[in-house]
Amino acid sequence: MSNVYAFHAALGNALYGTLMINDTETFEIEYKMATDFASIDGGTTYNLALRPDLTFTDGTPLDAAAVKFNWDRLRDPSLGSTSTRQAVQVADTEVVDATNLKVTLVAPNPHFAESLVAGALNWIASPTALEKGRQAFDENPVGAGPFTLVSWTRQDAIELQKNPDYWDAPKPYLESLTIKGVHDTNQRMNAMITGAADLSLESTIANIRQAEAAGLQTEIVPTGGGQNIGMNYRRAPFDDVRARRAISLALDLDALNTIVYNGEGEVPETLFPEESPFFSDIPIQESDPEEAQRLFDELAAEGKQVRFTFTSFPTTDAKAVAEGVQAQLRAYDNVDVDIAMLDAATATTRLVTGDFDMIITAAVVQDPDFALWTALHSQSPGNFNGTNDPELDAALDAGRVSESFEERKDAYDTVQERLVESVPGIWYVRAVPSVMYGTDVHGVELYTLASPLPEELWIG
Repeated sequence: MSNVYAFHAALGNALYGTLMINDTETFEIEYKMATDFASIDGGTTYNLALRPDLTFTDGTPLDAAAVKFNWDRLRDPSLGSTSTRQAVQVADTEVVDATNLKVTLVAPNPHFAESLVAGALNWIASPTALEKGRQAFDENPVGAGPFTLVSWTRQDAIELQKNPDYWDAPKPYLESLTIKGVHDTNQRMNAMITGAADLSLESTIANIRQAEAAGLQTEIVPTGGGQNIGMNYRRAPFDDVRARRAISLALDLDALNTIVYNGEGEVPETLFPEESPFFSDIPIQESDPEEAQRLFDELAAEGKQVRFTFTSFPTTDAKAVAEGVQAQLRAYDNVDVDIAMLDAATATTRLVTGDFDMIITAAVVQDPDFALWTALHSQSPGNFNGTNDPELDAALDAGRVSESFEERKDAYDTVQERLVESVPGIWYVRAVPSVMYGTDVHGVELYTLASPLPEELWIG
């Protein structure tokens, strides 16, 4: 699980609760099981303060030692957690007392809370349950969240029931909760329209528009960046910037938008939207078929013909993107594209291990630091494309450590300029972290990238 709209964020929040959340428009931190996360030295060290007397559903304490156990564990890359990219920012944790944990970062980051809420660092599981091993924990995950697991059937439903000892009583308001993973956009839409589902985490603008037309309620989290067609720097053909630039220049993103989203998606022209305080009018991509063909021919003349495989996730949108890219590139000489359609787990493994030529990634931006540093910095474990640009690294570091808005704005202007030069990927659509829900559903509250809080939901 990841704490974003597309990767079962609702389940994580239901089982484990949250230490803290953010406001999706102001990015202000609000506290839940934690009461403070403060730094007095520019983000080098933090003190995480917890509510007293928190307990897991197995009766053991959710205290500073439990947080330390979870955070130290997530730094282990062998676990394969997508949250390792946040956890590796933590150099050391020290239990001060039952409700206080001293956190030392590898490098100063005064904006670290925005990283924390976006991943599994925000979800604390029972160390006692975790120490029983992966299989036992998968069968009986133990947290301190608003719900507990009743049953889990692979490829079907996860059944949850209310935790009567939840710390924030009388929440949760629902007695039970059923969660299903549905990759197909049409199936999700049909489930909502027919009333088979009450709420859907959504990533497709066409579904959001259809939901609104059908009288359903919707909510979209505003973001910059977006979905990205990532190209792997680590191996041919995309270890050559000319190959990456040729692909970028060759693609007609408006036509791709029509194929995938019926023209309803927003193709990013700039990294930040105009309403963002970090906005600058720096175009991040352009189309130039003639220059694209010249580059393909130049590479072929050097024995570097552009041949690659597009690794696709199983979702309807991902398949359409891969097929659309393949179809457009057929119009060019000296470029050849295959598609590998994989299940979600295998595709994710390929992504995390860097075993791909081209794949869909994302850098969905709220506060710029977490999304951009994680996706683009050469030292980040979340830099799946293998992007390696010293000037880009320096700008990302400057945006991370500064607490001055003006300095951060200048740094992220440089980031945008370097993206144009290095072409790590192609932002083909602005992400739509969102939910759609029935007219009788109330209490929908989202944080980070459309991560819903199940304890707030009620029907009536």
